Amino acid sequence: MVGEISQDIVTQPGVLPGKAHGWFRRWFGRVWKVRGGGLYACGYAGTFIFLEIRMVVSEIAQSESIVQFFTEQLLEFVFRFFGESFANMIHAFMWPVEIIQWNSPYGAIGLGFAFFAFTRYLKKPIEHWLFGDENT
Repeated sequence: MVGEISQDIVTQPGVLPGKAHGWFRRWFGRVWKVRGGGLYACGYAGTFIFLEIRMVVSEIAQSESIVQFFTEQLLEFVFRFFGESFANMIHAFMWPVEIIQWNSPYGAIGLGFAFFAFTRYLKKPIEHWLFGDENT
C-alpha cells in the first residue's frame, strides 16, 4: 500500500485526492458498521480525526524543523504515536460525555436533540454516500 501511494505521488499526483477519499470512505464505513451506524459513529470518527490532527499539528509545532519532525516521528513512531493514538481512541469513545459536561444541562439536551435530528435527517444521506454503490 505504501509503495502504491509513493508511486502515485510521483507519477500521478492528481489521483491522490480521489484515492484518499476512497480510503476515508472505507475507513468511515467500517467505523459506521462497528459503532452502530448513527450519531455515535459519526461523533467517534469526528472526534478521533480531530484528536489525531491536533496531535500531528502539535508535534510539528514542537519540532525545530520539518526534517526534525519526520526524524523524530520515524524514531518514536512505534511507541509514542501508537500510544497517543490509543489515548485518542479512548477519548473518542467517550465523546458524548464531553458534550454533556461541556455545558450542563444544555449539553445533554443538545445531545438528545442531535440524536433525534441525526436519525431523522442525516442518517440516510450518509448511508447513501457510504454504501450507495454496494448491492445490499
